[in-house]
Amino acid sequence: MTKTHPEPVDVIIPVYRPTEKLLTTLLMLERSKVPAGRVIVINTGREHWEKFFSSYDVCARYPFLEVHHIEKEDFDHGGTRNFGVSLSKSPFFLLMTDDAVPADPDLIGNLLEAFEDPEVGMAYARQIANKRAGVIEKYTRHFNYPPVSLKKGAGDLERLGIKAFFASNVCCMYRRSFFDELGGFPAHVSFNEDMIYARKLINDKKLIAYRAEAKVFHSHSYTGAQQFRRNFQNGVSHADHPETFSDVKASGEGMRLVKKTAERLCKKGLIFMLIPLIWQSACKYAGYTLGERYDKLPLWIRGRLLHPEKGDEG
Repeated sequence: MTKTHPEPVDVIIPVYRPTEKLLTTLLMLERSKVPAGRVIVINTGREHWEKFFSSYDVCARYPFLEVHHIEKEDFDHGGTRNFGVSLSKSPFFLLMTDDAVPADPDLIGNLLEAFEDPEVGMAYARQIANKRAGVIEKYTRHFNYPPVSLKKGAGDLERLGIKAFFASNVCCMYRRSFFDELGGFPAHVSFNEDMIYARKLINDKKLIAYRAEAKVFHSHSYTGAQQFRRNFQNGVSHADHPETFSDVKASGEGMRLVKKTAERLCKKGLIFMLIPLIWQSACKYAGYTLGERYDKLPLWIRGRLLHPEKGDEG
């Protein structure tokens, strides 16, 4: 277990249309072996919150919970998180999404241990697919979040490429002093605010830690259209931030995932699953490729693909 820290870790969670997963997360944070400080929720759309909690006073049940409401048009992947961070004074703060659930009471402690190295600026958790997730999604999580911890820095860029600054705000803890020095997340981004910051961090000769011991349940069952839209947003963020992505290629890592997943399916005798794998991969590639060239699209198409449900974390 991690050394005792003089101040608690605040947890910051952007929320849109709360679900039972948020309640489970609050319960798990209450049971955390290293206590959370405040849980600061930035909720998009007061009406969704009030509808879900119409008969339950969640703030009375969890005194550490603090809720701030914003309007849908004010949500921004980077700016909204910066706002949440500005409400905290913790030397280390934890960012989560509202569909990520701690797997055990050791989450905060396991992430904090990474910061015993004074050069670590952020530490992200292992994502484990939910029980009902499909075999492709389960292997994707395993591929991106393996069971072995590591640290990454500028010296790993040539070897790891984009994976050198791969990190995820689904569950990621930050050192506030570095975060403030580097100006936090970029505002007005539709995707990848975590990786854009991570690249700034390693450019500043700091380290990123992946903590396989810190685990959250998090996975999706995206349709082809959802994969297309999500990867369109990914392509847009790469096009808009050449200082982060221009010297590395994302497509090579994507192809490696497809090949490894196909091998896994064949070994398990699930050859029929190659059809949905090919379909999903084609949707991802098409979305990403179009996103890289989004400036050539009519404005109404861009809007539909970038903001189908503004505030939705996906």
